[in-house]
Amino acid sequence: MKALLIIDMQKISFTDKTPRWEADEVVNRINQLAGMFRKAQQPVVLIQHDGTKEGICLPDTPEWEFLDSLDQKENDLVVSKTANDSFYKSKLSELLEQLNVKELVITGCATDFCVDATVKSALGRDFNITVIDDAHTTADRPGLSARQVIDHYNRTWQEMIPTNGRIASISTAKYMKNQ
Repeated sequence: MKALLIIDMQKISFTDKTPRWEADEVVNRINQLAGMFRKAQQPVVLIQHDGTKEGICLPDTPEWEFLDSLDQKENDLVVSKTANDSFYKSKLSELLEQLNVKELVITGCATDFCVDATVKSALGRDFNITVIDDAHTTADRPGLSARQVIDHYNRTWQEMIPTNGRIASISTAKYMKNQ
């Protein structure tokens, strides 16, 4: 069984003050993938950051909500997290074990923080991982454009030494064609 992880696609990260690379296109790609997973009756798991300990992104506030353009359905699963790593002190491991998930398809925001931490944690937990290289996003960073950050992480993930799992980084179009 495989599951689609959609990490931190929340309003706090997509404002005029916090623009993300190809935000609309990334959301559209994630929505396409989610539709494919739902059609195949495979889990769609939305990861939602709870920033209570930082005093931002507080539950039940507008900034905490998922993007309006993100196609969330009633049967999608939502997991709250409090750190960059979606597995850290969350119910994600337990949920995936209950669902007998062995492969994760990872998307979301921010490439260099929550997506990266989750990819590495999942790999250490022996999941097979597919990162959709055009379905995660981030902001420009000092000295690097968002596109450079994304390209760097796509290459880095492909070169990581897997544990018992495997890792792949492929585009949405290639992934959807092969399913």
